[in-house]
Amino acid sequence: MPTLRQLFLQHIAKTSPQPLGFEISHAEGMYLYDTSGKRYMDLIAGIGVSCLGHRHPRVLEAIQHQLNRYLHTTVYGEFILEPQVAFAERLTQQLPPSLSVVYYANSGAEAVEGAMKLAKRATGRPNIVACRQAYHGSTQATTALMNPTTYSRGYFPLLPGIHHIDFNADAPLECIDQHTACVIVEPVQAEAGVRLPANDFLLRLRKRCDETGALLVFDEVQTGFGRCGSLFAFQQWSVVPDILVLAKSLGGGLPLGAFIASPELMQTLSKNPILGHLTTFGGHPLSCAAGLANLNTLLEEQLVEKVNTKAQSFVQLLEKHPAVCEIRHAGLLMAVSFASAEDMQKVTQYCLQNGLITDWFLFDDRSLRIAPPLIISATQIEEACSILRKGMDQLIDKEKTD
Repeated sequence: MPTLRQLFLQHIAKTSPQPLGFEISHAEGMYLYDTSGKRYMDLIAGIGVSCLGHRHPRVLEAIQHQLNRYLHTTVYGEFILEPQVAFAERLTQQLPPSLSVVYYANSGAEAVEGAMKLAKRATGRPNIVACRQAYHGSTQATTALMNPTTYSRGYFPLLPGIHHIDFNADAPLECIDQHTACVIVEPVQAEAGVRLPANDFLLRLRKRCDETGALLVFDEVQTGFGRCGSLFAFQQWSVVPDILVLAKSLGGGLPLGAFIASPELMQTLSKNPILGHLTTFGGHPLSCAAGLANLNTLLEEQLVEKVNTKAQSFVQLLEKHPAVCEIRHAGLLMAVSFASAEDMQKVTQYCLQNGLITDWFLFDDRSLRIAPPLIISATQIEEACSILRKGMDQLIDKEKTD
């Protein structure tokens, strides 16, 4: 009989030549366990998904309750489903009044695609402006938003009409003009290695969009749900987008994305023609029930308010290590930079071998990602940093012997 690993290699499509290949048995809280019983602390929260850790009791309870009611009923937007409505109401209560109508999708990439369609439909314009070194998904349209083209050049030609600017650009934003449907930007650039908006960059984007009639879209797929120290990162910069995109932590561990806008904008998808945007599984009742429990737990247990204190603990425990070149962070979205990509990989591999799951960034291969579940405790932070420092010690020891 073939092993599970052999079947995995035979039947599961790969995203890289050498997948990590851990055989996961179960998960709980901060930890994953493989079939040998080895425990791994998840320091990246399933790449931004598990903000409450794995299998949070309140999320499981909500899932079980919904399992006993119904699963899929019909395509999205036709039947009135209590989990969808309750979650949308609770979610929009946390947002500015102009962001009051939710369109659910299955993922972040789908939500970005929906936002792009909405912007084109509402403005009647063909072009979209995005930032270099941003990641918005891997579908045909969202791949077109990427620059550099490291991960997209093999799929040309892609969607036309995409223009790029530098995040935090001081130059005039003249490429945002009367032909621009929208500007899509992360309030904090994640895959660039955690780059915060400098000076008045987001305010300048808002002003230029207002001047030209373009819509401003914030992609908070990675930065939302407390990750950056406020429920949504944009709340720290006093700039309100026309469209907000969410996913990852939105579903409490289940697949869910959404784009959110005003009633005036969103209604353009339902007429001339009708059915302007469709999804079968978007807003699945199970995902919405889990998402509502996830959001309620974040709010009621005041986990967001503790994020910056926990982030400072990481900084204090790591910043003085001689192998660390820089630590950049927005709350618990953190990048620890090393002298080279090789150094970063050595630390990452040491961590994996010693029960700590870390990662790097698509557009910054010198930096190690720290983005743990928000439930991480002070003791667990010390445990994680102890492993990280021992991994970094290898770099210093090598320098001494060379």
